[in-house]
Amino acid sequence: MRLDKFLKVSRIVKRRTLSKEISDASRVKVNGRVAKPGLKLKVGDIIEVTFGRTILKVRVKKLVEHVLKDDASELYEVIEESEREEE
Repeated sequence: MRLDKFLKVSRIVKRRTLSKEISDASRVKVNGRVAKPGLKLKVGDIIEVTFGRTILKVRVKKLVEHVLKDDASELYEVIEESEREEE
């Protein structure tokens, strides 16, 4: 599954266009490397997303095309959520 679609389906990001934009802006890393929106994810990949000052790090648990809102959090496991230090 594509990175931008996973971010939307898992509801980490609300819209697919927004997930594409943040990926294009180099604010998403997969396994420690800056990732493009079309990157194919695998179970076990670690995604790091920067939202302003907050950094969210998750591990992919499942890849499914459609999921109910209540079940979206089952697609990933939160590893760490932290505040980015001022530069």
